[in-house]
Amino acid sequence: MIEAEVNRTSQATTYDVATIMGGLYGDGIIGLKGAFSPEWVQQLDEDIRLLYQEALNRPGGAVGRGPKRHYVEIHPEDIRGFVDLATHPWVTAVCEAVLGPAYKIVEIGFDIPNPGAVHQPWHRDFPAPADTITGRRLNSLAFNLTTVDVYEDMGPFEVAPGTQWDLPVGFEHEMFPPKESYPRYEERAQRKMPRIGDISARSALTIHRGTANYSDKMRPTLVLGVDAPGANNAERHDLQITRAYFEKLPQSLQQHLTYRLVDELEPIFQAHSIEGLMMGEA
Repeated sequence: MIEAEVNRTSQATTYDVATIMGGLYGDGIIGLKGAFSPEWVQQLDEDIRLLYQEALNRPGGAVGRGPKRHYVEIHPEDIRGFVDLATHPWVTAVCEAVLGPAYKIVEIGFDIPNPGAVHQPWHRDFPAPADTITGRRLNSLAFNLTTVDVYEDMGPFEVAPGTQWDLPVGFEHEMFPPKESYPRYEERAQRKMPRIGDISARSALTIHRGTANYSDKMRPTLVLGVDAPGANNAERHDLQITRAYFEKLPQSLQQHLTYRLVDELEPIFQAHSIEGLMMGEA
């Protein structure tokens, strides 16, 4: 197995809690450059491309996120680097700082904007919970890791910093802000163009969108979803782990998984379809 050791000086590496909290409670997104080696990311890219083809050939295997764009939920053991990812010191530091020591991994999958993908409408990934709207607390995070160097023409991820706190007034399905709000998001918008090895963490409530992919390349991005105690995002997913795989996992990781133990992995039929993304931006 290829190990992810580029920026791991030791497992005792510490990251500043104030910086983490300030970034996620402020802009709503933070990142770490060079977290994983190019060789490790190449291995991940190989796994994702194979899984993508399998999902496209299986009914319900890939869910649309707009024209020429799919999301595929997978099993942790489908990728060779899951343990490296889930136990990376920066990932665990971010989870502990924002979600507390009892955080749970509830989802793993990947997003694929293919050539020809169009602008998505500005959106959240799910409705803001009461913890955020009234309690002003983030109770979930999404980690993103690209498997390719991202350039302007490849449909980079675009985010409107600070909008995780926007009240969903006039939002369709509590996720899609009204179009009269778009100028504000476009004024704030930042396009993220990470390189191989970089990882980010964000609140999925921060208003964002995928942009148009004018290139001839797909842009695979791994997604790891994590909840604080009391969040209910696990209900949208089906994190399966075989007993044989579970027994090999570090105990420190076992306690941070929300899972269904199975003897054999079952195909995932993605339930969290975001209908408002299917047509792209109007």
